[in-house]
Amino acid sequence: MWSIDALKFDHLIGQEVGTSVLLKELARGGMGVIFVAYQKTLKRQIAVKILPKALLTPACSELFQQEAESAAILSHPNIVPIYEVGETKDFLFFTMQMIKGFPLSRLIERSRQHLLPSRRFVPIAETLVILTSVLDALDYAHKNSIVHRDIKPANILIEAHTRRPIITDFGIVKVLRGPDVKTPEIMGTPVYMAPEQILGGQVDGRADIYAVGVMLFEMLVTSLPIPAYNTVKELIGMKTVLKDHFFQKKPSDLNPSIERDMDTIIFNALAYDPDKRYGSCRQFMDAIKTYRALHLKKHATQ
Repeated sequence: MWSIDALKFDHLIGQEVGTSVLLKELARGGMGVIFVAYQKTLKRQIAVKILPKALLTPACSELFQQEAESAAILSHPNIVPIYEVGETKDFLFFTMQMIKGFPLSRLIERSRQHLLPSRRFVPIAETLVILTSVLDALDYAHKNSIVHRDIKPANILIEAHTRRPIITDFGIVKVLRGPDVKTPEIMGTPVYMAPEQILGGQVDGRADIYAVGVMLFEMLVTSLPIPAYNTVKELIGMKTVLKDHFFQKKPSDLNPSIERDMDTIIFNALAYDPDKRYGSCRQFMDAIKTYRALHLKKHATQ
């Protein structure tokens, strides 16, 4: 199996893809590459994500069309709009709004480089504002029967001027895995993946809730308190064996500015059994809003 890093895309510069012309490569990640493109019909810059067929299972093409079309119906200020879906002989593609900003993963990384060790996490006020917006968008998607399946900091873009979080890549994990794969191939870092997703079980919106719980934990501490591991396989094994003990410390043990109520919120989202998690993103949001109302004043100067 090829990897995305092994493939060359220079020859695509200047090529027409749908109604757009590819201008330059912007980023790579997972099994796709993103280009800056010029959409001729509306005379604007957009982003084009390309998924090489060499990396996909045979059944992915039709599924990709279905998933991308489903995601394209979503209209929410915190979900990147999809404009066009299609394929060529060599790759599948979809076009979307160009977001000028940076991934949430970069914000987390920058926070951890703070000169003061006690400040090496994202401020709690900012964390809760970002993730409340993410949960609102996911709640909207779930009500439209669409589950993201790959929520992680790299898939949340922070718009530079407004600081608005925007979710990208809806439905793509299902496409990459394909319906004909009984044992799911793990894409990316499985730290954010719900146990049922890792084990190939039935996945619904509660898998996204689990992933947001991991991000909430990660943003509020200097590092996630999980066992050391050397390989993805080892990490998966520990996650499925340790179950609710995979995260080995409470957030309030690692960040003195966090109240114990936040421990309860995070571990409700991270329950190994999906039936023990929040039943909806709206419930998760309500818990965060209650926490903000009760405790956030003391962090106003953080």
